[in-house]
Amino acid sequence: MIAIIHAIGRWFAIGLLLLMHAAPAWAAEEASSVHGAPLPTLSSDKAPMVLVAVGGRPVVIQHGSAHILKADRSGWTVLDRRQLGPDPQITGSITDGHRTVLLLGGSAERRTDRAALLQLDGNALRGKLLPPLPVALSSAQGAIQGSALLMAGVADDGASRLLRLTLSDGSQGWVEQPAWPGNGTPTALVSQGAGIFLTLDNGRRQMRWTAKSGWQTRAPAPGPVIAGSGRPISQANMLYLLSEAQGSAGLYSYNMITDAWARLGHRQAGGVIATLPFGNGLLSAWQRGNRLDFATAELELKRRPLDLLDWAVIGLYMVAMLSVGFYFYRRSKHGSASEFFLGSRTIPFWAAGVSMFAVNTSSISYLAIPAKAFDTNWEYMMSKIVTVAGLIFVAIWVIPIFRRLNLVSVYNYLELRFHPAIRMLVSALSILMHVGGRMGIVLFLPALAIGTITGTNVALCILILGICTIIYTALGGMRAVVWTDFFQVIVLMGGAIFAIGFIVHSLGIMPIYETAMQFDKAHLVNVSFDFTQPTIWGFIILILFDTVLTFPKDQVLMQRALSTSSAKQASRSIWLFGAVLLPGGFIFYLMGTVLFAYYRANPGRLDPLLPIDAVFPAFIGTELPHGVTGMIIAGLFAAAMGSLSGTINSVATLLSVDFYEKFTKDPTSKKTVRFAEWMTVVIGLVGIGIAIILSTLDIHSLLDLTIELFGLLGGSCAGAYTLGMFTRRANWQGVAIGIVTASLVTLGAWALGLVHPYFYLAIAIVMSIVVGYAASLFFPPPQGSLEGLTIFARRDRNAANREAERSTSTS
Repeated sequence: MIAIIHAIGRWFAIGLLLLMHAAPAWAAEEASSVHGAPLPTLSSDKAPMVLVAVGGRPVVIQHGSAHILKADRSGWTVLDRRQLGPDPQITGSITDGHRTVLLLGGSAERRTDRAALLQLDGNALRGKLLPPLPVALSSAQGAIQGSALLMAGVADDGASRLLRLTLSDGSQGWVEQPAWPGNGTPTALVSQGAGIFLTLDNGRRQMRWTAKSGWQTRAPAPGPVIAGSGRPISQANMLYLLSEAQGSAGLYSYNMITDAWARLGHRQAGGVIATLPFGNGLLSAWQRGNRLDFATAELELKRRPLDLLDWAVIGLYMVAMLSVGFYFYRRSKHGSASEFFLGSRTIPFWAAGVSMFAVNTSSISYLAIPAKAFDTNWEYMMSKIVTVAGLIFVAIWVIPIFRRLNLVSVYNYLELRFHPAIRMLVSALSILMHVGGRMGIVLFLPALAIGTITGTNVALCILILGICTIIYTALGGMRAVVWTDFFQVIVLMGGAIFAIGFIVHSLGIMPIYETAMQFDKAHLVNVSFDFTQPTIWGFIILILFDTVLTFPKDQVLMQRALSTSSAKQASRSIWLFGAVLLPGGFIFYLMGTVLFAYYRANPGRLDPLLPIDAVFPAFIGTELPHGVTGMIIAGLFAAAMGSLSGTINSVATLLSVDFYEKFTKDPTSKKTVRFAEWMTVVIGLVGIGIAIILSTLDIHSLLDLTIELFGLLGGSCAGAYTLGMFTRRANWQGVAIGIVTASLVTLGAWALGLVHPYFYLAIAIVMSIVVGYAASLFFPPPQGSLEGLTIFARRDRNAANREAERSTSTS
């Protein structure tokens, strides 16, 4: 089998060298396209008009009339505007494309001192008056941010003012926010993410404000910005209309991450009197004599289909993975449960260690970590560094205890140490954590990448990837999983390294370095004591409890250590895992940094419609030559399939050993294996279903979602291992109370948003340990022997084997 893996690896290496000479996929045109289309005209009364939106549909309000665009865009429908009054003195409007606030004033200077929320009641427009402004503002611009209304303007004394009103509770009135420095006249105000972006003096200045960081200067616009034309698009971009030569106007995007402007290749007539967020673009209006003209400019996602060479590379990879599954199926067609779950405990330590890295390095790492580094910096890399330190302790003290027990399910330890009920409770929650908090995301991310690149239906990609993984995992068992993991690490790391090299070759090392330093993209250590941020203290606390004290909680990783031939070999697999984890993490964070430098230098190459997590797939699809694209997609598949197969196999193992054998009379090895094979299929299908559901949601960061779900679902049970290994007094009653209490406390922290999601796991573990130990003091101490079950005393291997055999036939 090793010879087969080496042969396939050599083929990929030769292919990589050949593909390095292929022509790049660059094109002169921009990465996005803009579709412009006229809309039906309206008669004009030549008085100032207001262009707004209600429920996603454009509304035109004139002095004596109001119209709303028909749903099919074929014309305008008359609205009753009498409830607005004969002369509402509208000075402007604020809209997000769905909700609109009218700005009202009472002077010829178009000063704003009041505001009203526009509502459509049947066929009639009416305005709900909001609290009056504490000070009248001229040149007022505003933005709607969730349930809040923000308004920027200049007071009569020339002072800059920024006001905030909670729309859902207007009784609180307007709240003064810190004004921008240096004065300046507002031209546009846009809400994007957690901040607002204020364009001043027709675009000569651009500033960002967040409640946490205050005001920050950003890149000025490349030309005069048309007042009120800004709007957010996707997760990190904004669109603006800028005045250009010969009286025309051009559509531009601004990316808040790279702080770069890009022209989108769309030009329209100048003289725009009003704009409105519309679809994936802007709707503009012109006054032309006795009529009002309208036109849309909407962004369309451009995709580059894979060609035959790409599909050949991907197809070869899929065939190779399925071949491994069939190979081990033929070898162990009538194998034992130990063979299916643990490879008969003959897996080499180096293969087990690399397989751990493959499981740890899922498609989440391949896509979400570069996206996180692209969006922020390297602060999350500290978790990898601290994890390696924690793994040293695990290799020396923890792994030998579990390997000497000859376990299959690590949760059998909780039965030996505490009670069968604790074992089944923790095992059930672990299954829920892996199926609900990991499998769907691992499957969805690569499907998102393929859909972004080729336009292929994301659900179809999920089905293909999931079914292929299910087949080779069900057929080959643990041996197939470990050896495919080994090969997949070669493929996925090779693809990542090639992509980094491609960007370095394109830009040069020094420009990348200078850009990273300018924007502090390599910032690694956050020593803040603000626990809503990913600080080094948080990582130390997290790894202390997630790795050092509770490493055995993860059946997926532990099953690989348990598949080795001895306690010494199991410890070596952990050492190797730690040795590979750090450089692997460095590569993925470096990927995010070089992507930032690339799109900072080439802002027009990044499509504004793409979510942040799609930045690496976008690069693969638009910048790399054919063939290389297929190879890196194969690497993406490798990342997903390695993690997915390990999770499916481990969950099937838990269902078989912790539940099927417990509740079935006279289970045989053959029946257990057959049950595990069927559970492999069922679990895989459930993961496919969750991934399809995720594909319909708009999630800002899948990495943050994964961390959050693991903390909420897995932390409360992990403390049971700490109490079992590091104390003699803890008993099963106290552990059960600790688990319930920790679950409730963590849910409360999540509901109230008290801390960063990175701390959920630590909170749950700490609570389960503290409460579990304290509660144990109210119950009798354990009655049975604890020899070999804690770090304080170890028995010889034969004694451990005898106790494991007494516990259950395969567990």
